[in-house]
Amino acid sequence: MGRTDLLTSFLPLHLLLFDIIDTVRALGWSGAIDLLRNGITLGSLYALIALGYSMVYGILKLLNFAHGDVYMVGSFIGYGVLTALGGPLSPKLALTPLILLIFLAAMLGSGTLGVVIERFAYRPLRNAPRIAPLISALGVSFFLQNSVLLLFGAQHRLWDPFDLGGNPARGVPGPLTSPVFTVKGVPVTVAQVLVVSTAVALMVALTVLVARTRIGKAMRATAYDREAAAMMGIDVDRVISSTFFIGSVLAGGAGVMFGLYIGDTYHFMGFLAGLKAFTAAVVGGIGSIPGAMLGGLVVGLAEAYATGYVGGKWSDLVVFSLLVVVLLVRPTGLLGARAIHKV
Repeated sequence: MGRTDLLTSFLPLHLLLFDIIDTVRALGWSGAIDLLRNGITLGSLYALIALGYSMVYGILKLLNFAHGDVYMVGSFIGYGVLTALGGPLSPKLALTPLILLIFLAAMLGSGTLGVVIERFAYRPLRNAPRIAPLISALGVSFFLQNSVLLLFGAQHRLWDPFDLGGNPARGVPGPLTSPVFTVKGVPVTVAQVLVVSTAVALMVALTVLVARTRIGKAMRATAYDREAAAMMGIDVDRVISSTFFIGSVLAGGAGVMFGLYIGDTYHFMGFLAGLKAFTAAVVGGIGSIPGAMLGGLVVGLAEAYATGYVGGKWSDLVVFSLLVVVLLVRPTGLLGARAIHKV
């Protein structure tokens, strides 16, 4: 290859670099803070989904690729409750009890779905070769996607958070889009505060549950040595079902928060979100609850800044490149520990 051909092959990279520099100059500090706000909000959602991956992997060493679709089903349940109560344009309840009811229905529905999946798709394969439950997880994922597609169609459902709780006829926006405070002139809305605060509260509640409660101790014992835990009188099946229930509850809550923040629900939304949450779990250290939280924020910030400075079509490439780099440099993740091999 000649020098001219070599320079020509690198020309798109040079143009991309110049575009990034121009974008950075144009956005300035306010743009960076805006992307930081969006990244933290998006990362909180990924962290909640990633917690389900980490909890299940920590106990069963199973990559539950159907988990993203449980998140999708939770979003559909939340939207169904919203429309059944007259939303988003004319809800029959005040905004606060309406949102609480949506969260409750979506989280309980997703939790129940997670238990059903574990009972019928994973428990019969618990002692099978590891590839069998992995294939089963992919099958469950496709089953949920296509079931929702056949039942509800491919059209997107809009939560319309701009009008929810407001007066659309008079042009009065709903309170979810109202700014709570500003940082360097960048407003932080009620919806963003709701997403981040709810995610943090659920993460803290999960941490306390695992560290301080009886079921949490049983989870840690089962994760360390399932056979020894069973010999000590721990009901391993109940612990595993509880793990799936809790992880799916968090995914259902994330599905509702996505609807309230982004305002969109569709049958394929769980696939890409599940992959990014899996990336977050691996980046943070799969099997580690703090690692899932940290990984979610890292992935959310990486996606937000890539979208803002490089372009939306490059954001997924940046996120999954981050996964490859972490696996090459630190396979255990940022907060993961090396596995102890029993002899």
